[in-house]
Amino acid sequence: MAVSSPLSFDPRQVPVSRVDDDLPRVPHAHLRPEALRQRFASPPDWSPEVVREPRFGERAPAQAAVLIPIVLRDAGAGGPTILLTLRTAHLSTHSGQIAFPGGKVDAEDPSVQAAALREAHEEVGLSPERVQVIGELPIYVTGTSFLVTPVVGLVEPNFTLNPNPGEVADVFEVPLAFLMNPAHHRRHTVDWQSGRREWFSMPYTEHRLNGQGLIEPVERFIWGATAGMLRNFYRFLLAEHAASEVQ
Repeated sequence: MAVSSPLSFDPRQVPVSRVDDDLPRVPHAHLRPEALRQRFASPPDWSPEVVREPRFGERAPAQAAVLIPIVLRDAGAGGPTILLTLRTAHLSTHSGQIAFPGGKVDAEDPSVQAAALREAHEEVGLSPERVQVIGELPIYVTGTSFLVTPVVGLVEPNFTLNPNPGEVADVFEVPLAFLMNPAHHRRHTVDWQSGRREWFSMPYTEHRLNGQGLIEPVERFIWGATAGMLRNFYRFLLAEHAASEVQ
């Protein structure tokens, strides 16, 4: 879903072909920490909706891992959130886009989970000790030939971040309930590089203080690979167990 930089089109300007507001949202009870742990401990029989993007470019395939960090905010603060980054504009791939913390799996990494935790620490300063890994989602293959394993972790909220300015322009949180409500899932289609590209977007408006102490809206245009992996997460949490497993 994510497209390598530079783009010849602005994804925000591509018309919306459909909004999935007719699909059910994930119940709030399924977003609680104990329910998330149980879902990965006893997963349903399900299939990811978005697996592979059309390839563009000649980059050799590379293993990568991202951390989907679920921050355990309490109900009074709006409930669990997902921590996301805004990538700096000068990066060679997916520059200026919203992403999960993550990157290539190094030869020294003992596992994809270790790689995701290492990258999150290097990118935003999130200490691995603050993260409880509860599982993984299926590999997602980007158009730039990254074979990405999304690693899901629960994050205790009392953390201090130290974003790497060479990679991260901003760090923010989006309510998990917002992202797991398909009424916020928009589909886009565009003809690009002699082919048709389709992707999801999940625009979110964050309200934060500006330099004058005033609250102003900030659009967080979540799209591409990040939105595709979130869509798979939605399908995973919504999937029903087989009747024989429930009995």
